[in-house]
Amino acid sequence: MTTPPALLIAGHGDRDDGGAQTLRTLLAEVAARCPEVPAAAGFTGRAPSALPLAGAVDDLAARGATEIVTVPLISEGPARRGPTAELTAAAARHAGLSFVRGQAPDGHPLLLGAWERRLDEALGGGGARRPRDRARTTVLLVGGGSGDPYANAEVARAARLLWEGRGLAGVETAFLSYAAPDVPAGLERCRVLGAAVPGPDAPGRIVVLPCFPLPGDEQERLRLQAEGWGAAHPESAVVCAEPVGAAPEVADAVVARYREAVRAEEEHRVTVR
Repeated sequence: MTTPPALLIAGHGDRDDGGAQTLRTLLAEVAARCPEVPAAAGFTGRAPSALPLAGAVDDLAARGATEIVTVPLISEGPARRGPTAELTAAAARHAGLSFVRGQAPDGHPLLLGAWERRLDEALGGGGARRPRDRARTTVLLVGGGSGDPYANAEVARAARLLWEGRGLAGVETAFLSYAAPDVPAGLERCRVLGAAVPGPDAPGRIVVLPCFPLPGDEQERLRLQAEGWGAAHPESAVVCAEPVGAAPEVADAVVARYREAVRAEEEHRVTVR
């Protein structure tokens, strides 16, 4: 039996021990879904981490991996940008090791159920989920942002799917970096959309919902941007939902991205023969 390519789950620049523990839990969830695939996880970036990506690569190489599919947990940077420095150094340490880059799961529709639970929590549950309350609630779905328009389009598609049938005033999108609109511009869109809802009530709330699954640096950046905009617009109630963490849907989406990358690489090899 041919050993399948290994899977490397790449978080980004997190110094938070909680983020590292969440990534370990996610790795266990992924390994349970595809035990035949050698898998490891770590954080890329300059920040010191309790779970460095270099160590994860070394672990996979020690387990006999010669080809590794990397699945980043947040889209960012120009198209095809990834943890290049770490992987280049790893390839130099391990002769014959090659890498295939997968797409981040942060806009995958498999995450809809997990986002819905976070949205319910942000709305307070129970009475806050009444149709009248939802009708005056807008959601800002925030992705990492990429130079690849197709990756950004995944977030826009997910926003549409999140809006369908849930009775919300609307679901807008924004990105932390590299793509427009940014978070303040996205919040302004939500404010205008909420103000257009007919009725005598005061403007409804805006729920900021991160696409990226892990707590840590990105969530802190998002929270600060949302709080800054909210301070300048006290008439708008802004609530930041928590990342979905190591929810089962995240593991499903990571596995789906891995399999997409494996299929694409196999098709490419057939084409170039």
